Order: sequence, then C-alpha cells, then structure tokens
Amino acid sequence: MPMSQNFKDRLFPVLDKITQHFGTPFHIYDETGIRQTGEMLKKNFSNIKGFREYYAVKALPNPRILEIMKSMGFGFDCSSVTELILSRRIGAAGEDIMFTSNNTSHFEFLTAEKDGGCILNLDDISLIPKVPNMPELICFRYNPGPGVSGNEIIGNPEEAKYGVSDTQIIDAYRKAMAAGAKRFGLHTMIVSNERNYTYKVKTTKMLLELAEKISDALGIKFEFINFGGGLGIPYKPEDSPLNLEALGTEVTKLFDNFKSKHGYVPSLYMESGRYMTGPHGVLVVKAINRKDIYRKYIGVDACMTALMRPGIYGAYHHIDVLGKDMSGKTEVVDVAGSLCENNDKFAIQRELPEIKDGDTLIIHDTGAHGHAMGFNYNGKLRPQELLLRTDGSVELIRRAETADDYFATLNFKADKILF
Repeated sequence: MPMSQNFKDRLFPVLDKITQHFGTPFHIYDETGIRQTGEMLKKNFSNIKGFREYYAVKALPNPRILEIMKSMGFGFDCSSVTELILSRRIGAAGEDIMFTSNNTSHFEFLTAEKDGGCILNLDDISLIPKVPNMPELICFRYNPGPGVSGNEIIGNPEEAKYGVSDTQIIDAYRKAMAAGAKRFGLHTMIVSNERNYTYKVKTTKMLLELAEKISDALGIKFEFINFGGGLGIPYKPEDSPLNLEALGTEVTKLFDNFKSKHGYVPSLYMESGRYMTGPHGVLVVKAINRKDIYRKYIGVDACMTALMRPGIYGAYHHIDVLGKDMSGKTEVVDVAGSLCENNDKFAIQRELPEIKDGDTLIIHDTGAHGHAMGFNYNGKLRPQELLLRTDGSVELIRRAETADDYFATLNFKADKILF
C-alpha cells in the first residue's frame, strides 16, 4: 500500500542526506515495517499449532532481507536453484525450505536434495519417477481445475500451467508412497494480490476437505497444508487493505473443526512475499528532464528495468515528491524513464505537485517484485538497494550494477564444435 505514515516519518526527514551520500536511484526497504508485518502474521495465526510463513524468495531475493525473515522464524519458498543457494547461504536448511518449481530439471532435483535437502513440492505427477531419490516428506501442488475460480491476476486454474489435476491427485500420493514417501503435505495457490480474505478461507476449506478425501483413500495423515501466497496489498490510496484478523479467525475455526472431527490437525503453512515486504520498500529517483509535447513528461534517472510492473502490467504505484504536496500547484504528467520502449512509464496522466529538475520522487510499494524483476534491456543497469534499519541507520545491501557486471558473461574460454 502507499507507504505507512510511520515509514514516511522516519525516511523523509533524512532522505536528502541519504541521496547525497548514496546517489540515486535506489530501492530502500524498511526493517521496522517488515518486522511489524511478520509479527502481525504470526499473531493472527498463533492458535494453529505449527503455523509457519515460508517467505517467497522471488519477491525480494536479498540476503539481508532473508536474514530478517529467518530471525522471525520463517522459512523460505524457493522456485529455482539460485533461490535455494541464496536461502542456504543465510543458514536455512532442510524443512526451512520449500522447493516449489515447475518443469523441474534433473539438475534442480539434485540441488534440492543437497545440503540437508528441503520440502519437495512437486508440480506434476509425471515428475515422480524423475526424482532421483524420493524424500521421506513429499508435497504436491494441487490445481483444482474448473471447479474453483481464481482471481483476475492468476486467472482460471484450468488454464494455469501449475499443479496436479483433481483427477490425478490421489494417484500422485499413491505413486509417491510406492517410491518411498512416508510423510505428506498438500499445497495450492490459485490467487495473487487478493485483498478479499474470503478467497483464502475458501482455499483453506478446499484443502482440508481434499486432505480428508486423500486420507480416506490412502490411509495417510497430512503434516501440513500450504495455501500458498496471494495475500494482497492496497496499491492505491483508496483501496481497502486485506482483513488479516478476519482471515486468521475464520481459518483457525476451520482447523479447529477438522481436529474435532479427526482427532488431529495438520499445520498451516503459507508463502507470502508481496504481503511481507511490498509496502515496506520504495524506489527513490531524481527528476532530470521535463518535456512538453502532446503531454507533459517528467524524466527521471531510473527506468522500468528497476520497476517493470507499471510498464508490463499497467500497475499503479503511488508517487510522492519530497517536500511538496497536493495543496500547492499541481499538474498532470507522465513520469517516464529512458528505456527505448514507450511503456517505460512509472505513472500515466497522474496529477502530482509541480516537479522541477532535481526534485526527489518516491515511488511506493517496490518492496516486492521491484528490483527482483529487473532486467538489462538496452544495457540498462539495475540500481542499488538500501535498508533503513530499526536503529535509524541506513545500510547498503546491494551495490548498483556496473558495466563490468554487464560484460562479465562475455568473459569465457573459447569453445566451438565442428561438423
């Protein structure tokens, strides 16, 4: 959501000094806000024994951020070899890691079982014989198909490439058991950035009913269900936030009912990424150019390689101008970068305070899927990342890319094959 007043009160008074020291552009993340969200998450699901958040590494894959998550007792949801390595480097091991990938290669399976292994979450029944060594604990990602509707971001489950189908799910566990699996989890994810908490309540009910069905068929018990991520944040000022308290209350009731009926209950896992860090990061840029043609354009010193969501998705990110507000002179502008793409815009026809060259702009909600989705088209280089610590200090947690980084993959030993 547009950054909290608390984050503003701590950042804005020192932002000039930060930009003078580090230069722009940069993403800066708020440790205090991240920790507050993590504690709120734990509090609202505290009555479910074994509840655990597995932070979605793809949202913000920075070691310093992952260290914060680990200190709160969270695990890590990984979907690539690099994310596995990153999580292990900050001390995560074994069941601290859930590896959820699709179209998984042999090399990825081998990496997943190294260094104490992980919770293997298989995306397809056809992957069972491809697992080099079936672990004792196995999980499957469930795709409910046309019986359940997703949301506008993920779309209809039957059109998604993810997961084991409803007609395959029991057989998937049966085959895993035959291959040596003895402990079981169940996973799904059918919404993304969803602020209507009832979607997740329905998802939880669906998973518990499916666990019951599989248990009856195969005589197994589930150690956990994982309802995925997808908890949404309000990017626009007028958007309502997710009612986390109501979600926790209603999901807990479902778990209590399951225990009353069966005498045991699985743990609840989730893999929130955006919800954990999205509102607690901003992209700070400088206005460097003004162009008045058919529209008014404010050119800044970053482009969509630092934040692709507005250009690719048409996503809204709130913008503040340091030291100015809407009570003064305003104008309608497009805020644009320097990439050779016309969709390289952080805002389109947005009313903002009048901006002059040298003004500092703060682009909100970049703490998830911001730097992580960066790219190098046009030879553009991704910016630095900073962390506003709870003690008020500001730490560089990733330097800006350099031209040497860009050309590094061109330094290789000559190799060719003749025919």
